[in-house]
Amino acid sequence: MHELGIIAEVVRVVENIAREQQLTKVETLVLQIGELASVVPYYVEQCYPAAVYGTLLENTRLEIEIIPGNGRCCQCGKVFHVLENLHKCPVCGSTSWELLGGREFMIKEIVAC
Repeated sequence: MHELGIIAEVVRVVENIAREQQLTKVETLVLQIGELASVVPYYVEQCYPAAVYGTLLENTRLEIEIIPGNGRCCQCGKVFHVLENLHKCPVCGSTSWELLGGREFMIKEIVAC
């Protein structure tokens, strides 16, 4: 489970930002995770308490937004949800497509009070 290492790095980055902004408390941390990213949101949620233990983020609420895996068909140009359509264009059936989004992993928002 590499998610613990990833979240530990996120905590380090957020703590640095909080210090730079002279924040004493962070209420909510919002992450965006793409459906096709190599990071599993469930595991992020499970290891989050261990990663924030003893840090400025210890009592912070974690919110995860899932970014859909969308692609554009190289044949007809249709934008479609890759997973729902089993990696095939729902219009022409082509398996030739370019990924538009869904592999992201980002810190979207740090909500301080």
